[in-house]
Amino acid sequence: MPEHSGELPDDFEDLKTLTLAALTRAGRSEADAEAARGDVLRLKAEVNDLAQTNAMAKAEIARLTSILKTLRRGRFGKSSEKLGSDEAQQQSFAFEEVETGLEAIAARLEGKTKSQSRKTPRDKPRFPSHLERVEEIVEPEIPAGLQGKERVRIGQDESFRLDVIRARFRLLVTIRPKYAYKEPGAILQAPAPEHIVEAGLPTEALLAQVAVSKYADGLPLYRQEAIYARDGVELSRSLMANWMGAVGFHFEPLAAHVLGRIREGDRIFADETTLPTLDPGAGKTKISWLWAYARDDRPFGGAGPPMVAYRFEDSRSGDCAARHLGDYRGILQCDGYSGYRKLAGAPHADGLRLAGCWAHLRRRFFDLHANGESLVASAAVEQMKMLWAVEDDVRGQSPEARRAARHAASAGIVQALFNLWERELPRISGKSKLAEAIRYAQSQRAKLLLFLEDGRVEIDSNIVERAIRPQAITRKNSLFAGSAGGGRTWAAVATMLQTCKMNDVDPYAWAKLTLERIANRWPNSDIDALMPWNFKPLD
Repeated sequence: MPEHSGELPDDFEDLKTLTLAALTRAGRSEADAEAARGDVLRLKAEVNDLAQTNAMAKAEIARLTSILKTLRRGRFGKSSEKLGSDEAQQQSFAFEEVETGLEAIAARLEGKTKSQSRKTPRDKPRFPSHLERVEEIVEPEIPAGLQGKERVRIGQDESFRLDVIRARFRLLVTIRPKYAYKEPGAILQAPAPEHIVEAGLPTEALLAQVAVSKYADGLPLYRQEAIYARDGVELSRSLMANWMGAVGFHFEPLAAHVLGRIREGDRIFADETTLPTLDPGAGKTKISWLWAYARDDRPFGGAGPPMVAYRFEDSRSGDCAARHLGDYRGILQCDGYSGYRKLAGAPHADGLRLAGCWAHLRRRFFDLHANGESLVASAAVEQMKMLWAVEDDVRGQSPEARRAARHAASAGIVQALFNLWERELPRISGKSKLAEAIRYAQSQRAKLLLFLEDGRVEIDSNIVERAIRPQAITRKNSLFAGSAGGGRTWAAVATMLQTCKMNDVDPYAWAKLTLERIANRWPNSDIDALMPWNFKPLD
C-alpha cells in the first residue's frame, strides 16, 4: 500500500484497505466521543450527588450542633439544677448520640470525596504511664535497585492505637503436698491460704470485680451473669449475691470508720434517696432509704481527704439521722427536709447548726423561669446567678477570705432577693407555684444566710448530691435491693468505692488489695491504713 500523500491509490485492494482503516478510525473516534460524553454525564451526576450530600450534611450538622448548644448551655448553673437525676442521665445519652451523628456525617463526606489523606486527631490523647507498650516496626519494601545497598536510618514516624485484651477468667490451682515421716511419725502439710469466702470459689480479685461492677459502675448481677456466660463461666446471680454479702460484712467496719472520720469535720453534708427493697412477706417492694453523709474540706482550703458514708434504713425519720450523727456539734448542710430540723431542735443538739442549700431553692424558681411563667422568677434566677459567680472566685480560699468576699459581693444580692420576695408575695395567688417557692425561701432564711457568716459553709450541697447520683443510677439498673441485709451491704460497699472515686483512686485496685489484706488478718488497730485516701498500689 502506498504511503499516504493526499492522493487515493489506483489499486482497488489498497483503496479498500485505506477505506476500512478510515472507517475504523472514525468509529473509534465516535466511540471515544461517546465515552467522553458518558464520563461527562457521570462526573456531572457525581458532582450533583456530592452537592446534595454536602447540603444534607450541612443541614444535619447545623441541626445537631444546635441541639448540642442547647444541651450544653450552662447559663444558670449545672444541668442537674434543671433536670432530675434520671433526665440528666438521659441528657448525657443525647450528647453521645449527637456527637456520634456528627462523626458519622464527617465519615460519610470523607468517603464521598475519596480522600486518602489521614486525619490528624484534634486532641492528642494522653496515655497513663502504666499501659503496656507493644511496638510493631513496619519496614519499607526495598525496591530491586536498592537491595543489598548500604543505608542509614535518618528518623522514624510513630503512631498510637489503643488496644484492649478482654477480661478473661482463669483457674488458680493451689496444691498443698502432704508428707509423712516415719521417724518420728508425723504428717506435714502447709495450712490452707486464707480467703474472704472460706472454701469458696472466688479469688479476692473476682470479688473486687463483681463489687465494683455493681456498686461503682451500676452493672447489676443479672447483667454480669449474662456477660460471664459468654465465656462459658456460669456464675448465678444468687451465688454472686452471697459473695457480695461476705464483702459487705468485711467492709462494714471500714464504712463505720469513714463515718466516724466524717463526724470529725467542721462541716458535713447530708442527703437521702429512696432504695426500693424486696418485702418477701408482702410479695412486693417497699420503700427504704439510703442516707448519705459527705465531708469535703477542700473548698475552704482544708487539707483533709474527701469522703462519703451511706447508711441503709427502712425509714426517713429524723431519728435515723440522729443515730447516724450521734453527738455531732458542727455544721450540717442539707436541704429543707423536716427530719434535719427536728435533729437540730433536739435538747441534746446544742451547738449543731443547719446550713441551707441555695441550689434547692433556685430549682424552684428556675422551673417557673424556664417555662416563661413568671418575670419575678426570672429576675430571681438572674440575681442568684451572680452568687455562684462569687463562689467560683473564692473556692479553695480560707474561711476568712471567703467570708469577706461574700460580705462585699453576695450580701447585697441576698438582701435584694428577700426584699423582692417580700414585696411580691402579697400580690400573687397564695396557691401559685411562685408563692410556694417564696414561702420556702422565707422558711429557710436563717439556714440560707449562714454561708454569709461562716466561710466554711458552701452555697449549696452539691457535694453530697454528686455522691448520691451514682447510687440512683445503680438503683435504677438494679430495680431494688433484695433485702434489708442487701441494703446494708449496698451501703457499706458503696461507701468505700465512692470514697475511692472521690480521692481519684481506682476502686478495683483498692478493693482487691484491701480484700487480700483482710483475708490475711489485717489488724483492726491499723484500720486507717486501709482507707482509700491512704491507698498506695503495690509495685
